[in-house]
Amino acid sequence: MNNLNNLLPLPVLLPFIGAGLALALGRHPRAQRAVSTLVLVGVIVVEAVLVYLTDRDGALVLWVGAWPEPLGVALVADRLSALMLLVSSIVTLTVLVFSMVQDIDERKRETPVSIFHPTLLILSAGVSNAFLAGDLFNLFVGFEILLFASYVLLTLGGTGARVRAGTTYVVVSVLSSMLFLITIASIYAATGTVNLAQLSVRLAQLPQDTQLVLHLMLLVVFSIKAAVFPLSAWLPDSYPTAPAPVTAVFAGLLTKVGVYAIIRTQTLLFPESHLTSLLMWAALATMIIGILGAIAQAEIKRMLSFTLVSHIGYMIFGVALASTAGYAGAIFYTAHHITIQTTLFLVTGLIEIRGGSTSLNRLGGLAAVSPVLAVLFFIPAMNLAGIPPFSGFVGKVGLLQAGVQFGTPLAYVLVAGGVATSLLTLYAMAKVWNRAFWRGGPEPDEHGRVAEGSRMPVGMVVTAAVLVAIGVGITFIAGPLYAYTQRAAVDLTSETAYVNAVLAPEVRQ
Repeated sequence: MNNLNNLLPLPVLLPFIGAGLALALGRHPRAQRAVSTLVLVGVIVVEAVLVYLTDRDGALVLWVGAWPEPLGVALVADRLSALMLLVSSIVTLTVLVFSMVQDIDERKRETPVSIFHPTLLILSAGVSNAFLAGDLFNLFVGFEILLFASYVLLTLGGTGARVRAGTTYVVVSVLSSMLFLITIASIYAATGTVNLAQLSVRLAQLPQDTQLVLHLMLLVVFSIKAAVFPLSAWLPDSYPTAPAPVTAVFAGLLTKVGVYAIIRTQTLLFPESHLTSLLMWAALATMIIGILGAIAQAEIKRMLSFTLVSHIGYMIFGVALASTAGYAGAIFYTAHHITIQTTLFLVTGLIEIRGGSTSLNRLGGLAAVSPVLAVLFFIPAMNLAGIPPFSGFVGKVGLLQAGVQFGTPLAYVLVAGGVATSLLTLYAMAKVWNRAFWRGGPEPDEHGRVAEGSRMPVGMVVTAAVLVAIGVGITFIAGPLYAYTQRAAVDLTSETAYVNAVLAPEVRQ
């Protein structure tokens, strides 16, 4: 088993090595693209093996650098982290391929290869490190790696709008990182460790007031990163200005790392949490306010940014229930949403190319002009809205059933809020369909000009279609996947499974 544990660093090391090679090959775009693609394919293979091994044998643990337990850096993969690793790398590879098949002029302007490829690989390494982190400080390092890469990706092209959006994003990220570091220092001062397995034992021995303060500090940090209301105002202004591949990977991955951290915090560090009611109210507000913001938008990227915020509420809903059914629904919905939200942003990139704009006021008649584009939008849009039989419907039904099983008045309010949010999501998607695809030609702007698009590169259409197919594929494997997430949820609700896997009995205290 020790040899298999040595696979754990590869999802982090391979992208770092690939980023270095890609940077060295900056003057050889074809070689750079080949390296980036091969690295991510290799990472996906490793992560698929990790999903199989963790499901068969339980958590895998590797203490890096041969430091004695629990002083060293532990990398831990269980069912939850392995699934998140695999899904995130699949969408990252798809986004990479999408960016590579752009027209040459578009690629040079929007995603210059010499910068984009190494930075995207570093982002992938940071995400993987966060999912594998066995201690709070390494989790902080993972966040900082992916944030550093995201600063570069967000401002590609150097336009005024992107720099302004990037400034907001950087300020919020730096403040949350400072708070995270302060929280880590406070936890270490109170417990003498930052190892997650050891913290699960020591935090329970602290006075209730101290536990509550530390818990709130962690939740605030991770809620900022996950865009949970009222700490989500930064997101709708940050994402829409970036190139389509960048907004796609941001929407798919960055907030989900925050959700993952919240799941770890709730299940491992504070399993007897007194903040479940607070999380429920936060989930409800995130769902409702996010979707109300979405239906008020006339620009597709901003609308999707608000739906991204709104559907984070479904994940927090499942976490707040603190039950096996709730965690299973949250994990399934997270994996589903990574894929679907990324798909919609990539398709929006195609809409911008074909229609010349992403403003609903300047689009029209796309269904007649490009039936393929209409299908590529319609399928993930219905999936996001939770229309049966798509995986979005499966995930939402699972969460709603978990809420009904919980049985409190607040849980029933959340169930009603989840249903209302799903219906309003359908309305938002129907609004895009009606105005951009179904109605006649585009309307002129205030200067009498009509948006003019161009032909979509075939490679971009094929890549987006592949990701749409993956989203549909989740529907076909929804049964086995949901069973997997239920087993992952059982692991999370076990009081000793994670601790026993990571630490020897003599060092658990």
